[in-house]
Amino acid sequence: MRVLVVGGGGREHALVWKLAASPRVDKIYCAPGNPGIGELAECVAVDAADNAALADFAAAQKIGLTVVGPEAPLASGIVDVFAARGLKVFGPSKAAARIEGSKAFAKDLMRKYGIPTAGYEVFTAPDAAKEYIKKQGAPIVVKADGLAAGKGVVVAMTEAEALAAVDMIMRDAVFGAAGARVVVEEFMTGEEASLLAFTDGRTVVPMVSAQDHKRVFDDDRGPNTGGMGAYAPAPVVTPAILEQVLNEILQPTVDALRAEGCPYCGCLYAGLMITAAGPKVVEFNARFGDPETQVVLPLLASDLPTIMEACIAGTLAGTEVAWRDEAAVCVVMAAGGYPGSYGKGDAISGLDEAAAAGAVVFHAGTAGKDGAVVTNGGRVLGVTAMDDDVLKAIAKAYAAVGRISFKGAHYRKDIAHRVVARLGK
Repeated sequence: MRVLVVGGGGREHALVWKLAASPRVDKIYCAPGNPGIGELAECVAVDAADNAALADFAAAQKIGLTVVGPEAPLASGIVDVFAARGLKVFGPSKAAARIEGSKAFAKDLMRKYGIPTAGYEVFTAPDAAKEYIKKQGAPIVVKADGLAAGKGVVVAMTEAEALAAVDMIMRDAVFGAAGARVVVEEFMTGEEASLLAFTDGRTVVPMVSAQDHKRVFDDDRGPNTGGMGAYAPAPVVTPAILEQVLNEILQPTVDALRAEGCPYCGCLYAGLMITAAGPKVVEFNARFGDPETQVVLPLLASDLPTIMEACIAGTLAGTEVAWRDEAAVCVVMAAGGYPGSYGKGDAISGLDEAAAAGAVVFHAGTAGKDGAVVTNGGRVLGVTAMDDDVLKAIAKAYAAVGRISFKGAHYRKDIAHRVVARLGK
């Protein structure tokens, strides 16, 4: 089978890496890819945002399966374009991808179908949003309604912060049209976790739980990022919590989308808060998470393309989805200054040495220049290690990180700190 992966970041490198391990896959293309992906797949200069051009490429190359990584192509309807041409593609339709593309749509769906989430209201006028904030008080959360590359959320600990967030999103339009509406919701306390699931629109099969680290600095300080690291499985998601999330959140959401006339096929990502009252939804994503994919897929023991084809065919219920009894840890190495302004084009050394230390180095923001690999983004690399237990995986990941260097490299030293604390180590 010939496979096309759409995207060029760390998540897509992990997808390519896992797909390449399948005996069923003969050839992988990636649009646009990156130097790390280029070691496993043929990178092609097709714009990941050009749905028609991607469909033309898939048809011309007789692609048997296309896997869409980023949210933007899904939100713009790439799956509909491919399906209309009889091309097999893994991911939700444009209508179903609204679960991520519009926070207001997702919250209204959850309210209608009784799916546990934070209380909220939606606003199109900044003054009305501010009045609501003044009535509710702080802490409170302000979210841009549309896609904002994971950065459109402000967790405001003071009323002044929340009011400033409304101005930033709605009046200053820092996220463009994504901020034309805002969702203002109650602040939830608890421990966050991510649970991704395969679904064919009826059957829902959860993946291994994971925990992301959004803040840029150790001890969860500093601004939010796209994710500075992750580990799996997350002990906060106990077997009982997993069952609860499946029965009260994931399955009802898939059933709700089908009832609304937009059946959901693909990977459904639930960002969760495990509160004293049980798990509640922080957000949904319509695709694999980043960097969660870099720790979840290495633990998958079954054949990934077979599972994806079952989702598309509606036969997931009869398909094996098995997991390794191990732990995985991913440490993101970022450019200095990220998530603010940062430089590009700095040479990266030590990649082979890190691989020799037992890690898989997923490229996120890299490029090729004069035969060398250089930095080309905020999150540059995701260094992933697996082992029998999480403490061994942490040690292995950081040993590999220590072998990689580039100008201004920054990474958190405490990835998986919650599980370390749980273990009393």
